[in-house]
Amino acid sequence: MKTKLLLGAAALAVALSAGPSWAQDKDSQAFLKEAIEGNLAEVQMGQLAQKNGSSAGVKSFGQMLMKDHSDANEKAKAAATALKVAAPAAPSSKQKADYDRMAKMTGAQFDKEFAQHMVKDHEEDIKAYQKESSKNDEAGKYAKEALPTLQKHLQTAKSLTSSTTGSR
Repeated sequence: MKTKLLLGAAALAVALSAGPSWAQDKDSQAFLKEAIEGNLAEVQMGQLAQKNGSSAGVKSFGQMLMKDHSDANEKAKAAATALKVAAPAAPSSKQKADYDRMAKMTGAQFDKEFAQHMVKDHEEDIKAYQKESSKNDEAGKYAKEALPTLQKHLQTAKSLTSSTTGSR
């Protein structure tokens, strides 16, 4: 009886100690899936900015998004492989809907909506990446490395917002 009780307690201790780590792995896996979808969406939005944008700033930002998020996606996919995450091949349905909405716009209207969307999107991304960057796994390393680029994108998007709406 005493042996069974000790074995049960030991099994419970192992299960409890593995719990947070397993949960962290699941959180990191979910983060990487969303990061890859986000990178794919940003590349597509960058292409759209070059096609539908009217200002040189929006077109240039579109090029920056394409390059930076393509590069980031290679690193995110490597982290996903390390954590045994199947990398998504396309943006999320919400991101697709945002793209479809923006694709119907051109000129100054596109520039304004695009800049505002990029500010909101990058603010949300930075929060998620900051949270993930505290983790000591492949996802955390990826997030930490990507943060400066996301912050640069946010600043660029904010400057575009100011130039497309007059001043804020």
